[in-house]
Amino acid sequence: MHERKIPLNLNCGLDLIGEVLYGKWKIRLLWFIHQGHLRPSELQRKIPDASRRVLNLQLKELEEHELVTRKIYAQVPPKVEYFLTDFGKTLIPVISALGNWGDQHEERLRNVILKRMRENA
Repeated sequence: MHERKIPLNLNCGLDLIGEVLYGKWKIRLLWFIHQGHLRPSELQRKIPDASRRVLNLQLKELEEHELVTRKIYAQVPPKVEYFLTDFGKTLIPVISALGNWGDQHEERLRNVILKRMRENA
C-alpha cells in the first residue's frame, strides 16, 4: 500500500480541491465525460498520451471522490460507461472557466512553458 510522504492537509478549499483533482488527466476526464465520451476506449482516444492503466486509476479515484459513477452493462463482452454525478457536474463551470482563462492567455502561457523547458534542457 502507498504511504504518504507528506501529511494530508485538508484545512482549506484549495487543499481539498488539490487532493481530489490532483492527477494529470482528471480535469480532462471530467470534461470529456461531460461532453459525452463515456466509455474507457473513447476516453483513451481523447487522451492518447495517457496509458490505459493511468486513466483507469484516475477514473477510479474520481469515482471514489464521488465525481463520477460507473455503470457496468450485463452483456458479453461487458460494457462500461462513466457518468458525472450531480456533485461532479458542479465542477463543470469551474473547469470551463479555467479553460477560458487558458484560451485567453494561450500565447503567454505557451511562451512561459517553452522558455522554462529550454532553460531546464
